Amino acid sequence: MSAPLIGNVSDTAFWVAHHRAIEGERADALFRDPLAGVLAGDHGRLIAEAMPQPAMTTWAVVIRTCIIDDFIREAIAQGADTILNLGAGLDTRPYRMELPASLTWIEADYPDMISFKESRLAGEAPRSKLKRLKLDLADTSARRQMLAGVEESARKMLVLTEGVIPYLTEEAVGSLADDLRALKSARWWIVDYFSPQVLRMRARRKAQDAECALQVHARRLGRLLRGARLALRGDALPRRRIRAVEA
Repeated sequence: MSAPLIGNVSDTAFWVAHHRAIEGERADALFRDPLAGVLAGDHGRLIAEAMPQPAMTTWAVVIRTCIIDDFIREAIAQGADTILNLGAGLDTRPYRMELPASLTWIEADYPDMISFKESRLAGEAPRSKLKRLKLDLADTSARRQMLAGVEESARKMLVLTEGVIPYLTEEAVGSLADDLRALKSARWWIVDYFSPQVLRMRARRKAQDAECALQVHARRLGRLLRGARLALRGDALPRRRIRAVEA
């Protein structure tokens, strides 16, 4: 039996990168992300080809990307000097977005993912200050040490966890929310979630990505974040699978 195309949550980054790349091939593309194709490679294409309803996935990825881009621009306009991207995967925003040169962008992810990304993008120049940190977010001690280090230099920080929170346990989400709430510099936290419609669709297809099953659903997410005393914003975006959380 061949190995599954999605063996762990990191594989979903290749899938998402593929859909970001093909958006750029459209004449009326909402954004262009040429480096996404460099990162996704054949692995991302094969995952996409194995999944049902590829057009719906492309739409969801593109809309989520655009909404998050807008939230980032809004935060920068309000003085954000640091973007902390936890579980950054194969995101290329530091290369494709118009960003202030003074902005510090920090990516944190598994060591293998960071090493892969650095090797593929070695010849590319980001548009802001870019740092990469090798980190397992589930390692609470290492995560808190990393956050303390970021806190030393950040004045007004936006935290991004795109495609991360639904795969964590409720306990892990609550712990992360508490850690972020304790940061004086943290002003915004961008979180995405899966709607009930998407959850039903995933259940029907018997999840080719069963090795990274969803654990936190939208209904519980709001309770967890409120439990950490975080204010929710973003209800004006129904069915878009994205919610901004402002500390």
